[in-house]
Amino acid sequence: MRSQKCLLVIAICVLGLSVLAGAGQNQFGVAGSHDISFSTPIRVGDVLLPKGEYRVLHTMEGQEHVMVFKRLNTKKPVEARVKCQLQPLATKAPRTEQTYAFNAANERVLHTLVFRGDSAQHVF
Repeated sequence: MRSQKCLLVIAICVLGLSVLAGAGQNQFGVAGSHDISFSTPIRVGDVLLPKGEYRVLHTMEGQEHVMVFKRLNTKKPVEARVKCQLQPLATKAPRTEQTYAFNAANERVLHTLVFRGDSAQHVF
């Protein structure tokens, strides 16, 4: 009887740990939110975001993936919403990376965003 109780407690602990381990990511292989810093202004969709700290939320609107960028630690809130496509990565990303291009106004335009630990990249 005592050994059955111990097995039950161990099974519950293992189940709880597995739920916690998978809680950070969704079925797409990306976490629901991340924080990121931009050292220079960067254009995301139609919005030019000033340099600073941002919380990035990955959401779904119907069948479309949408990234929401919200500026942190400021009195003037800035928010950008942009559609993205997810492209699977061969392995989980070892670090956070961003790629960008320059537009005609010489502004940085965010092209891809990969967060450490995710198994997909966001393409804008």
